[in-house]
Amino acid sequence: MGVKPKKVVAIHGSERSEGNTLYVLQYAEKILATRDVELEIVRLADLRMTPCGPCGDCNSRTVPCAVQDDVAAAVEKMAAADGILYAAPVHGFGTSALMQAFIERSGVGYLRFERPLTNKVAGVIVTGRRYAHTEVYNHLVTNVLLNRMVLIGSGFPAIVYGNQPGDAQYDDEGLQMIDRMVHRMVDMMELIAEHRELTGRDALDTDRANERDDAWFASRRSPIG
Repeated sequence: MGVKPKKVVAIHGSERSEGNTLYVLQYAEKILATRDVELEIVRLADLRMTPCGPCGDCNSRTVPCAVQDDVAAAVEKMAAADGILYAAPVHGFGTSALMQAFIERSGVGYLRFERPLTNKVAGVIVTGRRYAHTEVYNHLVTNVLLNRMVLIGSGFPAIVYGNQPGDAQYDDEGLQMIDRMVHRMVDMMELIAEHRELTGRDALDTDRANERDDAWFASRRSPIG
């Protein structure tokens, strides 16, 4: 086939510039390279990202967030990619503050209007010591599903255990899940690309990508009487 997936964007949600989360993403980058797919790592710690503020009009506004920072550019990179990886460490028994802030700003401020990540192939990676991994994993999975992406599994969740920087390289089973998930992501991206090339249309429905277009939502927002 002539059309092949070319790029995956990884959202790196750790405050550490060099740690286990980055190691795992670089590990995934090497796997993707064997399939001729580029990985761009967006380090949230390097972004100018303003937390959600007191404006409070997110549920009523019909245009993207008015706050000027680097979130919009990160969303554009995700929308242009074939696949998305969310990678975050466990911090304080929950999702890292950077990843939580990005999910809020990108989701409420930009993604909710047209759902531009619809049918992007997505994977979730969680790193951390030995607690609350599944809670963080489930949080990120819910975000993937909310944005209408195609979630790829790996058998067991792609969770890599490690406390100190460098520990992740010793979690053989966790890295095996990363390997399996990344290859399956590329397989699915290729399948979607081949279907689009053969048929001229998306393999999955995009007509109801945004809940704001649904009749139920419209009826809830229509004037009474």
